[in-house]
Amino acid sequence: MNPARVRRDQLARLQDLPNIGPAMTRDLNLLDIRTPADLIGRDAYALYEELCVRTGMRHDPCVIDVFLSVTRFMAGDPAQPWWAYTAERKRNLAEIAATPPLTDPAEPTMTNISSRASN
Repeated sequence: MNPARVRRDQLARLQDLPNIGPAMTRDLNLLDIRTPADLIGRDAYALYEELCVRTGMRHDPCVIDVFLSVTRFMAGDPAQPWWAYTAERKRNLAEIAATPPLTDPAEPTMTNISSRASN
């Protein structure tokens, strides 16, 4: 839904959230998220990683922006267009890429999802 049309008092379906249409609803359903309340306390980057794992492919990083917009909205922030989070996501991914992984290289993380997908 267009962020300007979102009404916090009318959040019955995922498509009532900012930036969520039919395609993102399907992606969220793949992550066992069925209602807006299911997003409370969730981490946008972890959701992205899990989506990539469950679908077996790397998704456009802008999906992270959408996940940031809805997780922040459900945490009480105002509705924003997904691109309002692009600069933040780019900064965070650059920091993640510059940090050595602390996990087993076989485990999916933001730093090794793309390398696993290309093998």
